[in-house]
Amino acid sequence: MADIISEYEDMLPPKIIEGIRNNIPKGISDTKLKKIMEAVHLEYKNARVTPGEAVGLIAAESIGEPGTQMTLNTFHFAGVAEMNVTLGLPRIIEILDGRKELDNPMMEIYLKKPYASGKNINDLKNLALQIKETKLRDIATEFTINIADFTIDVKLDREKMKALELTNGKVIDAISKQIKGHNIKDNKESLTLKARSKEDTFNDAYKTKEKIKAVTIKGIKGVSQVLPVKREDEFIIITAGSNLADVLQLEEVDAYRTTTNNIFEIEQVLGIEAARQAIINEIFKVIESQGLNVDVRHIMLVADTMCVSGTLKGITRYGVVSEKSSVLARASFETPIKHIINAALVGEVDNLNSVVENVMVNQPVPIGTGLPSLTVKPAKEKEK
Repeated sequence: MADIISEYEDMLPPKIIEGIRNNIPKGISDTKLKKIMEAVHLEYKNARVTPGEAVGLIAAESIGEPGTQMTLNTFHFAGVAEMNVTLGLPRIIEILDGRKELDNPMMEIYLKKPYASGKNINDLKNLALQIKETKLRDIATEFTINIADFTIDVKLDREKMKALELTNGKVIDAISKQIKGHNIKDNKESLTLKARSKEDTFNDAYKTKEKIKAVTIKGIKGVSQVLPVKREDEFIIITAGSNLADVLQLEEVDAYRTTTNNIFEIEQVLGIEAARQAIINEIFKVIESQGLNVDVRHIMLVADTMCVSGTLKGITRYGVVSEKSSVLARASFETPIKHIINAALVGEVDNLNSVVENVMVNQPVPIGTGLPSLTVKPAKEKEK
């Protein structure tokens, strides 16, 4: 059996060979195994791209044509104001442009047992509240400035603090870590902030008052809303806002499945290979949700193009296009004059190796039947 499989090791990729070894039934006859190997080899040969095939063009058409049928809507979770999900064409554009600031960043947080089972709903709700970012403005009822000595008084909401298990001491610690150069006095029902510097003005006090409203008291920074939902047999927490690095530190979170729709965050936390897979998953999710059908290999080609340099780059003039070796190819995308002038200043040479630049200079393109070229021995060499 091992001999039959090893015969095909030069003809098939190692991953396919490994898959066959793992999945063939025990005690299979040599004749049947030979038939399986022949069928796999034939399928592999048919799946391969012909040399000179314009794979980029086919991928662009295959994604672009169904893309015209996509909707432009945003999905909204009922009852939660901040929970929106970007869908359809806007989401595809967001991914392919490589945007760092998303319209609706969100996470899907998978949980370990017993939280995932949802047997104790209160524990699940408390965990969701621990994740949600609580700012000072959320637990304060009033912010006032005393004009006489430019102190800032913050009245606290005792009920909200009790629900979030917060004490005055914890609130003071959080403020003092994030706002430097102020003394904080505890008045039980309120807190008073006074600047240590003597040259304080009303304008400075007003700026500090606005600044302290956004101080994070509890939870994970950037997660503005949480929503526990049941998905198949388990509960997960969907969030508005994203902070993958901090969420993965929590003991209750299943770090292997938790994900975010912010691809740049995935790249920073988990690396470029994870970012590539995230691009494939996110694009495929959008296309599938629209009821369209695009072969995953086209999406994989786009993801590879975005990640090939080792860092994530969008398909824009500042990203992938800026790295093209051909001057004319760069100029054909956007801002042509800028590219041509810059190339002329440094004496850049274009070898006309790709499609666009050959189209521009009216030459046969090096794809398909244009790929092979005829080499003729010069007359001088014949004489020799």
